[in-house]
Amino acid sequence: MGDDSEWMKLPVDQKCEHKLWKARLSGYEEALKIFQKIKDEKSPEWSKYLGLIKKFVTDSNAVVQLKGLEAALVYVENAHVAGKTTGEVVSGVVSKVFNQPKAKAKELGIEICLMYIEIEKGEAVQEELLKGLDNKNPKIIVACIETLRKALSEFGSKIVLLKPIIKVLPKLFESREKAVRDEAKLIAVEIYRWIRDALRPPLQNINSVQLKELEEEWVKLPTGAPKPTRFLRSQQELEAKLEQQQAAGGDAEGGGDDGDEVPQIDAYELLEAVEILSKLPKDFYDKIEAKKWQERKEALEAVEVLVKNPKLEAGDYADLVKALKKVVGKDTNVMLVALAAKCLTGLAVGLRKKFGQYAGHVVPTILEKFKEKKPQVVQALQEAIDAIFLTTTLQNISEDVLAVMDNKNPTIKQQTSLFIARSFRHCTASTLPKSLLKPFCAALLKHINDSAPEVRDAAFEALGTALKVVGEKAVNPFLNDVDKLKLDKIKECSEKVELIHGKKAGLAAEKKDLKPGPGRTAASGAAGDKDTKDISAPKPGPLKKAPATKAGGPPKKGKPAAPGGTGSIGTKNKKGVETKEIVEPELSIEVCEEKASAVLPATCIQLLDSSNWKERLACMEEFQKAVELMDRTEMPCQALVRMLAKKPGWKETNFQVMQMKLHIVALIAQKGNFSKTSAQIVLDGLVDKIGDVKCGNNAKEAMTAIAEACMLPWTAEQVMSMAFSQKNPKNQSETLNWLSNAIKEFGFSGLNVKAFISNVKTALAATNPAVRTSAITLLGVMYLYVGPSLRMFFEDEKPALLSQIDAEFEKMQGQSPPAPTRGISKHSTSGTDEGEDGDEPDDAGNDVVDLLPRTEISDKITSELVSKIGDKNWKIRKEGLDEVAAIINEAKFIQPNIGELPAALKGRLNDSNKILVQQTLNILQQLAVAMGPNIKQHVKNLGIPIITVLGDSKNNVRAAALATVNAWAEQTGMKEWLEGEDLSEELKKENPFLRQELLGWLAEKLPTLRSTPTDLILCVPHLYSCLEDRNGDVRKKAQDALPFFMMHLGYEKMAKATGKLKPTSKDQVLAMLEKAKANMPAKPAATAKATSKPMGGSAPAKFQPASAPVEDSLSGTVEPKQDPKKAKAPGVSSKAKSAQGKKAPSKTSLKEDEDKSGPIFIVVPNGKEQRMKDEKGLKVLKWNFTTPRDEYIEQLKAQMSSCVAKWLQDEMFHSDFQHHNKALAVMVDHLESEKEGVIGCLDLILKWLTLRFFDTNTSVLMKALEYLKLLFTLLSEEEYHLTENEASSFIPYLILKVGEPKDVIRKDVRAILNRMCLVYPASKMFPFIMEGTKSKNSKQRAECLEELGCLVESYGMNVCQPTPGKALKEIAIHIGDRDNAVRNAALNTIVTVYNVHGDQVFKLIGTLSEKDMSMLEERIKRSAKRPSAAPIKQVEEKPQRAQNISSNANMLRKGPAEDMSSKLKIMYRTYRIQARSMSGHPEAAQMVRREFQLDLDEIENDNGTVRCEMPELVQHKLDDIFEPVLIPEPKIRAVSPHFDDMHSNTASTINFIISQVASGDINTSIQALTQIDEVLRQEDKAEAMSGHIDQFLIATFMQLRLIYNTHMADEKLEKDEIIKLYSCIIGNMISLFQIESLAREASTGVLKDLMHGLITLMLDSRIEDLEEGQQVIRSVNLLVVKVLEKSDQTNILSALLVLLQDSLLATASSPKFSELVMKCLWRMVRLLPDTINSINLDRILLDIHIFMKVFPKEKLKQCKSEFPVRTLKTLLHTLCKLKGPKILDHLTMIDNKNESELEAHLCRMMKHSMDQTGSKSEKETEKGASRIDEKSSKAKVNDFLAEIFKKIGSKENTKEGLAELYEYKKKYSDADIEPFLKNSSQFFQSYVERGLRVIEMEREGKGRIPTSAGISPQMEVTCMPAPASTMSSLGNTNGEEVGPSVYLERLKILRQRCGLDNTKQDDRPPLTSLLSKPAVPAVASSTDMLHSKLSQLRESREQHQHADLDSSQPHPSGAATASSSTANIDDLKKRLERIKSSRK
Repeated sequence: MGDDSEWMKLPVDQKCEHKLWKARLSGYEEALKIFQKIKDEKSPEWSKYLGLIKKFVTDSNAVVQLKGLEAALVYVENAHVAGKTTGEVVSGVVSKVFNQPKAKAKELGIEICLMYIEIEKGEAVQEELLKGLDNKNPKIIVACIETLRKALSEFGSKIVLLKPIIKVLPKLFESREKAVRDEAKLIAVEIYRWIRDALRPPLQNINSVQLKELEEEWVKLPTGAPKPTRFLRSQQELEAKLEQQQAAGGDAEGGGDDGDEVPQIDAYELLEAVEILSKLPKDFYDKIEAKKWQERKEALEAVEVLVKNPKLEAGDYADLVKALKKVVGKDTNVMLVALAAKCLTGLAVGLRKKFGQYAGHVVPTILEKFKEKKPQVVQALQEAIDAIFLTTTLQNISEDVLAVMDNKNPTIKQQTSLFIARSFRHCTASTLPKSLLKPFCAALLKHINDSAPEVRDAAFEALGTALKVVGEKAVNPFLNDVDKLKLDKIKECSEKVELIHGKKAGLAAEKKDLKPGPGRTAASGAAGDKDTKDISAPKPGPLKKAPATKAGGPPKKGKPAAPGGTGSIGTKNKKGVETKEIVEPELSIEVCEEKASAVLPATCIQLLDSSNWKERLACMEEFQKAVELMDRTEMPCQALVRMLAKKPGWKETNFQVMQMKLHIVALIAQKGNFSKTSAQIVLDGLVDKIGDVKCGNNAKEAMTAIAEACMLPWTAEQVMSMAFSQKNPKNQSETLNWLSNAIKEFGFSGLNVKAFISNVKTALAATNPAVRTSAITLLGVMYLYVGPSLRMFFEDEKPALLSQIDAEFEKMQGQSPPAPTRGISKHSTSGTDEGEDGDEPDDAGNDVVDLLPRTEISDKITSELVSKIGDKNWKIRKEGLDEVAAIINEAKFIQPNIGELPAALKGRLNDSNKILVQQTLNILQQLAVAMGPNIKQHVKNLGIPIITVLGDSKNNVRAAALATVNAWAEQTGMKEWLEGEDLSEELKKENPFLRQELLGWLAEKLPTLRSTPTDLILCVPHLYSCLEDRNGDVRKKAQDALPFFMMHLGYEKMAKATGKLKPTSKDQVLAMLEKAKANMPAKPAATAKATSKPMGGSAPAKFQPASAPVEDSLSGTVEPKQDPKKAKAPGVSSKAKSAQGKKAPSKTSLKEDEDKSGPIFIVVPNGKEQRMKDEKGLKVLKWNFTTPRDEYIEQLKAQMSSCVAKWLQDEMFHSDFQHHNKALAVMVDHLESEKEGVIGCLDLILKWLTLRFFDTNTSVLMKALEYLKLLFTLLSEEEYHLTENEASSFIPYLILKVGEPKDVIRKDVRAILNRMCLVYPASKMFPFIMEGTKSKNSKQRAECLEELGCLVESYGMNVCQPTPGKALKEIAIHIGDRDNAVRNAALNTIVTVYNVHGDQVFKLIGTLSEKDMSMLEERIKRSAKRPSAAPIKQVEEKPQRAQNISSNANMLRKGPAEDMSSKLKIMYRTYRIQARSMSGHPEAAQMVRREFQLDLDEIENDNGTVRCEMPELVQHKLDDIFEPVLIPEPKIRAVSPHFDDMHSNTASTINFIISQVASGDINTSIQALTQIDEVLRQEDKAEAMSGHIDQFLIATFMQLRLIYNTHMADEKLEKDEIIKLYSCIIGNMISLFQIESLAREASTGVLKDLMHGLITLMLDSRIEDLEEGQQVIRSVNLLVVKVLEKSDQTNILSALLVLLQDSLLATASSPKFSELVMKCLWRMVRLLPDTINSINLDRILLDIHIFMKVFPKEKLKQCKSEFPVRTLKTLLHTLCKLKGPKILDHLTMIDNKNESELEAHLCRMMKHSMDQTGSKSEKETEKGASRIDEKSSKAKVNDFLAEIFKKIGSKENTKEGLAELYEYKKKYSDADIEPFLKNSSQFFQSYVERGLRVIEMEREGKGRIPTSAGISPQMEVTCMPAPASTMSSLGNTNGEEVGPSVYLERLKILRQRCGLDNTKQDDRPPLTSLLSKPAVPAVASSTDMLHSKLSQLRESREQHQHADLDSSQPHPSGAATASSSTANIDDLKKRLERIKSSRK
């Protein structure tokens, strides 16, 4: 007893586990009591027993077990946590309770199972019970079946899944144990109670006796639908409700529930699919073609047996269907036709939706076959077509059915109508939309008038069914013509119809429409009824509203006012119109007069034809008043318009009367019930008047009113045919214009495109240009609605016309058609569009496409063609495909019936010849465009096979397949693709390519859909398997697609679908689902969300270059790599970061974490040196191997142990690659913080990395390369030099990797090699790379050769080791390599050397074979690069590098501003390179390019040096050796910064910001513009922009061009963004052009481009459509005025002339453009009187001369407008008026004046003005004309000279004056200018003489340089404002060398600024020798200028730098370096020599 006392003291839960049964019994009893007491289901007490409940039920002692079961039952019933125990407890019950002899135990066991089901654990319970059925113990099996039966009986078939039970039933019936068989029988009866006959097919194969017994039992069952008697916890509230309702006698909810429940189980679902294709007789296809009908019959019978299987396995049934179709269509034996039809029925029933893809082929054949009279054949065909209908949709086969409706055979017509009737029964109002109903009703209405009574009856039945399905309101519009008798017949049929869906009447159908809206039954019956009543009560609008309300139905109906209000008005009008249109007969003139006199005043009618126009006018006024007062119902429209048409009718001569008349017509059309009959009376007259200047507008208004009354489509057709039957072109063009507007106002629906197109073609061929222009405008409007397919009709037009059409289309691109504002039809349809879930809007789109004329091509798809496509010989297959492509091309648009083409093309999609696969894909793409939306019906049989091609291993084939799928999806929408199992079957295939492409495609398409078919859920299991696919890309794509699946299916469904996964997978997938849930986009805004996501993703990438490291000047490619200094923050690649982030938490012990906190590299003093000694002394292995052996790895490990953290070393030498990744991530993190450590262990780190090169894992390799890039950047910053040991143990292994097959890796390795040149001399790298060229790997050879080329290009020939000769000989050997890439690389490298070294190359490479030599010569010729001087870097290499590094270091140690500018350099470089590539001079670009690559760093790095040494200038007061420019300190600071800024930071910052203005990213651009605006708005800072104006303007108009071409067309971009950008640009420019000094810096070329951009913007119609568009255009107007007023007048005038010339030459340019340019010119002409003195007339006259040359008088007169001629004349006239005869002195720049039209023109003008102004001017003109001054009086001469000297004396015009004086002296050599000089100062005299001398030198110089048109550069400069930089003088010189005077001039300005006098300087000889510049074209395009500016900048920097190297004397200014600090030319020469020597 002592034992007892022991356990009695224990707590209850311990008793339950005690080994003594008594203790357990006591424990269970106490537990039971405790359980019954606990009231709170969430009490913590429950959790104590969580692990014990299984023991409760599996106790080994039977007595104790019973108690345990009782306690367990109470636990399960009450505990919140009980669900967790389901699996273990139920399996315990099955194995340990069901085998107990005691009935009580079994009962309790069953109760526990049912209780678990009640607490929502049904699935788990069922799973365990089904496992129990496999137990060997029959008792257990019986108990499991019984439990399942009870569960089903109590909970119903919704909770207990029947499919798995039915699967095992046949096995249970075969059991040897009678008890099992009996129990099986009982459960079969129970199942039958729930699903009725669906159970029969699965049990058809059991023992016939058992089946018979079952049948007997089944018959006894009550017929009522069963109801569950027990509910889940979550349903128990419903249960309570149900009881209340039953008490009240209504069972709405129950009924609803059952309604859902009965169809829930489909017998088909319960069946196992059978595979029959392999079971077909081997000779089936031969037999079916046999001549003997018996053999054919045998073949068919074999199929019939197979297709009797109720469920068939999906497969490729195309051939079988084709064979059966052939029998049905062609076989003469009707018995076989019936048999084949039965087989088709079997197939359709067995395959269900999977048969849908074949439906389109078979339906036409069966319908045609209905001509057979035999009842058994007809019946078989009916069964077949009905079965087939269920596999597809009415939409898909509608084309085929409608085609047969016109057949002559009455039986076919009858059977087709009957088939339609049967099909309609399966439809609901939503699946039978108006678009589908319309064509069917039209066809059936023909049939109800058929002569054959059976055809009529069938048609009545079909229409009756339609009426029943969709209700009267939807059908009535189509039955307007039907007389009452027939209408009654239709209604009578409608009442008899029994719909498949079991609804009672039309109302029910309407109700059903509303149901799909909310997606479930209305909450209670009452509510449902209320809905229904609402619908029937107010009779709102047409019933089209019903389908419309799918999305928001009931709520709308809740407030009937809304639909009643808006809808009904629309309807009334519509009905009114439609009935009137048809009804009104034509009235005779007498009747009309009678009707008119009843409503019009008598006087009015009498005066209608009065001969006095005033009387007629008065009469019209009365007429109008009368019409205005008339009521709609009383207005006799036809009579009134007849009166108006009465003599004189439309021949009315007085325009006022006519205008009134037309206005009255419009009034009548608006106010009365205007019919087509009335319209026809007036339209002819209206069309006749539409071209009239005075009455045209009224005619158009009247036409619009008629269009509103009689519908636009009809009116338009009438009007067009009338207009084109006339000859008057004005009428034709105006009619077309009216139509363009009308389409915009009315929308496009219902218009007959075909008719239009023929009329438009006529118009396009018209001789009158206005008609053509109008036609093109109309096409543009049509394009908005029809889309690109419109162009197909005009492809055969002339190219010129086609280009105009294209230009018009381009204008329209990206615009959406305006919403219709007129036309009643719109009121109703817009209602439909909003709510429709997607059907209606689709249809609206399709309407347009449906109007296009489609060609029937099925007859061209002959059997020969099909057999060709399937031929064994690929060439013949190709021919076949070519033919198909040609057929489709020719037809343009085709009908959906394409015969046997689909099957043939499908075969080619898996052709072994990939070229044919691609060709087939192209054909399918063509097909999609040609067939349009009708391609839907081919999705299943052709679309899905295209998806299969996405699994092809070839990239290009996959790309083609994807393009094809997209082309199809564009036409079909996504619904067809997602329906059925096809897509999920594709996803199931374990092909990584297929999976990633398909998932990528779905991820792109799903977010754009508003809803998806339910079948999407079928893809989910496969999506989950993709999430765990071996292939990383597949996993990534699956993760990307996850949120979009969830968006449509919801999280719950997706999570539920994870139930079938393995537990480990399930957890992973659920975690991903959680993540996806957070990213899940919302449905309606799907499209916006989808786009915003990638945007977010790419944002960091955009800003990366900003933090890019200072890249060495050698790296040719700019890679936006992270900044090493920020490696810790954004620098770490995200992977590394996440890896590191995950690390910490994953470790358990804190100690380890603490270990990791220390440094990873320990600095060991002299450790590296010691290791090197060891290696040299051969104490350790030398690091040299082909593959790393273990001893190397061990040695490295040992060496590392002293200097690498232990934990890191473990990671580094771990066997698993993921640990290597972690190690690398850590090393990246510590790179910055442990520089010393890294450098101390560098040799070991590099050796460890070489080991990683031998790993096979790509991710490690990529990571290692990433680390190396950061490492070498760091080393170069630290000015570290690799030791020989480090280099030799690392470089050879790195070079091995340059031959990797993956592009990314090769690129990275090349980047690392590039960076290494900064820490290891290139000449030493050379031999290593040379060694790499000997590799067996051809990729490695090629890359190494390319790298050698880069080294030579960057560093010159010195790098070639051991000698250039040897190196080149080795390189040349590779010209004969067998690999093409290697040959090319070798050739390119030698060409590079040739470019550096010239012809000497041929000596160095030694003798080559003839073939190789010829290849080389050919390549050199092709590269066509003139050998330039050796690159700058060919300074002795080491100092050069050192200097580069030191300046680099300088950079890094400078303040943040400089640092910033250096980082931004890379983006800036890219910008400049882009700018360069835009210029059209390939050769120049080539040359510049190398210079750019080399010196950019120096330019930037210079910043530091120059800034630092600037003060020295002031400290060393320079001695007299150089006669220096003394720069006193205060003055240099006072000077505008922009000269010394050429080196300074400001300039490069401004350059950078300007480069960002042209950025493709809107925000970047806006930020840059804001910064510039700040500078411009502050007067003191604005000066900084000087010298950058052209550059800024170029960037600006590049941005304008970008917006115009790209942003505006991009629908995803918010238009507000663009408006914002425009405002910034325009605001900036206005600020700029208010500062006159800056505005004058803009050069001609830039101004031309700028004006072009601004005018284009003003004409951009897309802007006008935006809200703030008008504001933008107003601002542009203001800006243009500013530009015209403030720019340099010569430049802007010249720019406008050139622009006008270009715009007149360009065919694509719009006349509006030229017009605006001319308006600008007129404004300039108005400004001329004020500006004439500042204009360089010679240049303007030269421009006019060139203009007149391009456009001689004759050509100008041919222009459409006379404005250009007038503009030119006005300009010349004004100039003549202002200048008088002197104008003729300004023709200096025109070569042979005598031939110039301009001179003749000016002379004529002068003569003309002379005639007018009398004698004084006569003389003057004569002087001008004859150019001789003998006759002019002395006084005249004096006046003239006085004028000249006045100019010389004035500050602004001094140069012009000197030039005139020089011209004058030259012309009249004997002229005496002494008197004028006498009175002036000595200084002035010497100034004039000197000026004349300079001009003379220059002119003489110019004489030596033959030029076509020269301009004195000196004059040129003077007409520039003072601070004009090099750019302006360069940009404007005309094809000649810029003389030294330009530079003198600039120097002078500089000296003046510094407060120094200019006298001394003037005695200097010209500086031509030093500073001449190459020729630049006349109006240099702005990009050329950018180059010239940059190259100048470069040169000045170089001079500066090299001078620095040599003398300790820095120089202050950029461009003037050489000239400003030297005393005379000798000094200059000396310095030049010195610079040259320093270069060497």
